[in-house]
Amino acid sequence: MVGFPLLLIPLAIYFILAFLMPGVEWTAVLADVPMMSGATWRVTFSDALICGALFLLFLEILKATRTAARSIVDHLLSTLIFVGAMAAFITLPQAATSTFAILVVISFVDVIGGWSVSVRTASRDFSVQRLSD
Repeated sequence: MVGFPLLLIPLAIYFILAFLMPGVEWTAVLADVPMMSGATWRVTFSDALICGALFLLFLEILKATRTAARSIVDHLLSTLIFVGAMAAFITLPQAATSTFAILVVISFVDVIGGWSVSVRTASRDFSVQRLSD
């Protein structure tokens, strides 16, 4: 069974809203959170989407620590998602926003982090024993 690339979720949410609701305001306030300092933290839709993507990035890095054969397929799928997101960022006017650029960067960190963790974990699996004299 192939794992599902979790970072596809925030990218799909972005594209659904960008294409089906062309006038979507990424800076629309979702909530005003009063702080102890007396200030008010305004959480926007863009902030929530990026925070969700960062949480999913954490889960993807945890998935990368598995030493199963399917982890290579997971990394390939993550790489394809990054390439597709980068292509969309460069070519589609709906994707030319800071929110989408940050999602592309998160996807890039997933690719680099996943491959790095897998290589590091695999190198520990191969141990060489010295023969005693």
